[in-house]
Amino acid sequence: MDHAELTTEQVLKRDIPWETYMTTKLISGTGLQLLRRYDNRSESQQAQLLDDDGPSYVRVFVNILRDIYKEETVEYVLALIDEMLAANPKRARLFHDKSLANEDTYEPFLRLLWKGNWFIQEKSCTILAAIVSARPKQDGVVANGEASNSKSKLTTIDDVLKGLVEWLCAQLKKPSHPSRGIPVAVNCLAALLKEPVVRSSFVQADGVKLLTPLISPASTQQSIQLLYETCLCFWLLSYYEPAIEYLATTRTLPRLIDVVKSSTKEKVVRVVVLILKNLLPKGTFAAQMIDLGLPQIVQSLKAQAWSDEDLLENLNQLEEGLKDNIKRLSSFDKYKQEVLLGHLDWSPMHKDPLFWRDNISNFEENDFQILRVLITILDTSNDPRALAVACFDLSQFIQYHPAGRIIVTDLKAKERVMKLMNHENAEVTKNSLLCIQRLFLGAKYASFLQA
Repeated sequence: MDHAELTTEQVLKRDIPWETYMTTKLISGTGLQLLRRYDNRSESQQAQLLDDDGPSYVRVFVNILRDIYKEETVEYVLALIDEMLAANPKRARLFHDKSLANEDTYEPFLRLLWKGNWFIQEKSCTILAAIVSARPKQDGVVANGEASNSKSKLTTIDDVLKGLVEWLCAQLKKPSHPSRGIPVAVNCLAALLKEPVVRSSFVQADGVKLLTPLISPASTQQSIQLLYETCLCFWLLSYYEPAIEYLATTRTLPRLIDVVKSSTKEKVVRVVVLILKNLLPKGTFAAQMIDLGLPQIVQSLKAQAWSDEDLLENLNQLEEGLKDNIKRLSSFDKYKQEVLLGHLDWSPMHKDPLFWRDNISNFEENDFQILRVLITILDTSNDPRALAVACFDLSQFIQYHPAGRIIVTDLKAKERVMKLMNHENAEVTKNSLLCIQRLFLGAKYASFLQA
């Protein structure tokens, strides 16, 4: 059978000649006794043996993986451990029992990540991730020879975590198994990225770039689960500053927003909303979210019937945060950037009287640079929205600046605006007319005063 398609159940149907290994001294007499008691027993019998003397069985399993290289036997022992942990994940704590302090319980699994076939790699990865996650977090001392006073050269937790990250990134780049390599890697990452060392190693290894393409709308059950676990990874990374800085340089945010806009799976929506909440106060993410239309998407999501009350609460918090940022981003710097890039749209600041009152003197910078760019847009743009907004902004300047009418006239804007009064687009016509009215209203009012 193809080793890539082996299952734990198939492997456990084998008959392993334990006595032969004792004859060749690869297993001790005690080890053989323990294996005879445990192997091929019912789940309840095995559970009782593990409850009574779990660390001894762990020692036997680890010693076999360390000393025996026959593929069928390695697969069998990994299947035994996999079955043991699947029945009760808390048994991963047995690997950290004090009686195993001098055993290198990490090393065989770490080595097998690179040496074995796909079945061996997959089981070694999932087992190692479970063992690492279950280790005790007491002050000063961690199991497996990691205490500060340990002189033995046992595999340290940092070695393990770095080795795991290296293997996981290798799977994301070039999977050992065409359909299971990436899902297994992402599943383990979702468990391991709680570890600061893993976050650091993963970002340094350029792992964020490898994960980003996996954020895309999903339809099948498997693809939804992979998307969910990928988003879990990004949620954990969103608590880590160097990862956030890296995210700002990638296409991750637009992908997350596409997913939250199109997904109907509650758990996916929930985790993406949590990521967005974490990113909102960081760097330029708020501005990007607003530009990508997230405020409207959040309103749409709030209108849907979700069973999770926490999701609705998080959507409310995200909405409030976005509103606060819209106010804060309605600044002259944001406006200036919009004009200089020529990307004019009806963002909130254009029609906000407070924005114009507070920032009107800023338009005088660099010999009225912003006004000149607005007038250039009237000459060069083919975008009706940009033309309409440019006309409106000129009319706002005329209204709020004490010398607005004179300055706009001196810059020869009147002729450009008048040409647009016959534009085919109604929005352009309306705003060019408004601008001309304000120009002429000022002139008539001045003539009236002189008379």
